Amino acid sequence: MLSAESRIPQLATQAGRAAHQRAVSQAGPLVMKSASGQLVARQAGGAEVVIKNLPASTPARAGTVLKRAAKTPKKASAR
Repeated sequence: MLSAESRIPQLATQAGRAAHQRAVSQAGPLVMKSASGQLVARQAGGAEVVIKNLPASTPARAGTVLKRAAKTPKKASAR
């Protein structure tokens, strides 16, 4: 049983790579975040189109709970 359990990370890695390969090989764009801080659409042919630059990430310690900032309500325009 321990030998089977020790293979779980390896099997998960293989399954993730296989799923990624299937998704990339399908027709249509696959949107991904690249490591360079840009949102790119990777097409089936391998071409990448930059959609937009992403804002800098927010550094946080492990276990920190982040909350969304409250949006200010929009005022109704007078007509």
